[in-house]
Amino acid sequence: MNGGEIHITPDEAVFFQAGFFKLNATIVMTWVVMLVLVIGSILITRRITSSTKIPRWQNLLETLLSALRTQIREISEQDPDPYVPFVGTLFIFILTCNILAPIPIYEPPTGSLSLTAALSLTVFFAVPIFGIRARGFVGYLGNYTKPFFFMAPLHAISELSRTVSLAMRLFGNVMSEGLIVALLLSIVPFVLPVVMEALGLLMGTIQAYIFAILTTVYIAAGTSGGH
Repeated sequence: MNGGEIHITPDEAVFFQAGFFKLNATIVMTWVVMLVLVIGSILITRRITSSTKIPRWQNLLETLLSALRTQIREISEQDPDPYVPFVGTLFIFILTCNILAPIPIYEPPTGSLSLTAALSLTVFFAVPIFGIRARGFVGYLGNYTKPFFFMAPLHAISELSRTVSLAMRLFGNVMSEGLIVALLLSIVPFVLPVVMEALGLLMGTIQAYIFAILTTVYIAAGTSGGH
């Protein structure tokens, strides 16, 4: 919602266009999120200490990292260290995109199918990379021949369908939540929209968690031989 105008997705808010190039809200808000993460990382990590008394932000990051490691270990039954940077980056990026939603004029870029598709494609390519690194090229391709070699096309279709599902799930949930809040703000601009904003923050956190967990499940399947 920008200037009283309701957008279904941030792609519809175009700030500049030259030929086929469009600078829309999805691109701008993605840059904003990246800038927030970069500045936040610099501010938090410059005061990291190994002493017993640590800053609250370092404590928060260590708690988050510990929780991610625990979740990845429980799901994959493997050493989580190789996967924490990738899964953690996805989780923190999506979480930041979603929790900034109450800020005026900000539109979550995760409400754009183009961004959620890009995030899902990173998972699509990361799974075989992690799988080949863990099991070798031949070993990873063996996933597609289980239980019989003629199942390979079905497994390939499954890989594509879950990528589409990842993108559509995140896009659909974030877009619908933003649209409902915008409509409520225009109809009942008092208590109810505030409640919906709070609920939206909770749902945004859950969506980031679900995306990270599903990514871990797919990676675990590719690295362990399960499909």
